[in-house]
Amino acid sequence: MKDKLVAGKFTGNWFPPYDRRYTMKNYKIFPWILGLFFLTVASGQDDGEKASKPEGEFELELETEYRYFYNDAQFEGQKDHYPSIAFRPEYTLEWNKGYESINFTGFLRLDRDDERTHWDIRELYYLKAKGNWELSVGLKKIYWGVAESNHLVDIINQTDAVETFDGEEKLGQPMVQFSWVTDKVGTFDFFYLPYHRKRTFAGEAGRLRFGTVINQDDLGYESGAEEWRQDLAVRWKHYFGIFDLGLSHFYGNGREPLFTFDAQGNINAFYPVIHQSGLDLQITHGAFLWKLESIYRHADAQDFVALVAGLEYTFSNIDGNGLDIGLLGEYLYDERDELALTALQNDIFFGSRIAFNDTQDTSFLLGGIADLDGSSKIFSLEASRRFGSTWTAEIEARIFTDIEDNELILSNFRDDSFLRISISKYF
Repeated sequence: MKDKLVAGKFTGNWFPPYDRRYTMKNYKIFPWILGLFFLTVASGQDDGEKASKPEGEFELELETEYRYFYNDAQFEGQKDHYPSIAFRPEYTLEWNKGYESINFTGFLRLDRDDERTHWDIRELYYLKAKGNWELSVGLKKIYWGVAESNHLVDIINQTDAVETFDGEEKLGQPMVQFSWVTDKVGTFDFFYLPYHRKRTFAGEAGRLRFGTVINQDDLGYESGAEEWRQDLAVRWKHYFGIFDLGLSHFYGNGREPLFTFDAQGNINAFYPVIHQSGLDLQITHGAFLWKLESIYRHADAQDFVALVAGLEYTFSNIDGNGLDIGLLGEYLYDERDELALTALQNDIFFGSRIAFNDTQDTSFLLGGIADLDGSSKIFSLEASRRFGSTWTAEIEARIFTDIEDNELILSNFRDDSFLRISISKYF
């Protein structure tokens, strides 16, 4: 299948798009969400049912972070040192014996890079559980997938990649979610998504950006309703012995934009209306985990198939001291080939997960991605350790090596290898 337009895939674990801070236009969604939120809470009280006394719990994480890019910047205006501080408050209020709750997770970062100084409501939703169903209303984070290197099927939330290069951080998505759980036929999740989170790109002072600074206001929509298009999604998951299977379908504004280039090299981008069908499968066989994620995406301008498949083998409790060492390998394929605008069109991922299972919860994750069609490689290290009961230290490193000029994305990051150190205090 041939693309009519150049397609930019800006999600996944190895390419960093991001959504900027809220604009005044974004605030228009909150009256709608709050109105539906309180209406649901009010209607959720059963007549004649005595509600239990509400119980609240508050937690706060305070993080200090330092990022160092040890190569000279490729583009003008970029820096080498980026200190920052972040706040992550969480609050949960439960009542009705825990069957109803309000859940909040906030986020604020202050950074030397103005574009990375941003805030977000990660989650603010009402949850009601009764019998074999659950209802959630508000802003929420949903995760789908089983692979390590790229979460192809994970499409509900937008990526907040000013936070992390691997795309693991997500922005809160306004939604209504209804889940129906059965023992025999599995779990069904239905999503109504009334608003699309629009992403922006790094500014002039940011690292891991393009040579041409892209403004989020330059990205339009295929849909006339723009960000207010009403999107829908459904997922079914179940297990059969050693098989854990998930099937999903999404219809609405894509979470990643399509890009076109004119004869002068100027960039035009928009969010297409897409259908995406996804499959995720994990097979547990002894110490082996076999993993598969695959998607088929259709839009008027583009049709393609992508997949990631691999395995993880764990040596458990080595020498009886609690040490676990996992070996990981995955193959990544994207039918768009070089038009995928990522390093994941025909690549192999390899890595190791090391868990000491000690009281300090010490762990390491080492990995790398190699392009099977060229010399480009990305190596990574993630490590964490707890100190006492309220302190945690993390180290992250990303190294770009032998990046080829024909890599449409990675050629912009060839000088952006970095080391990140963070220390968090929990209250």
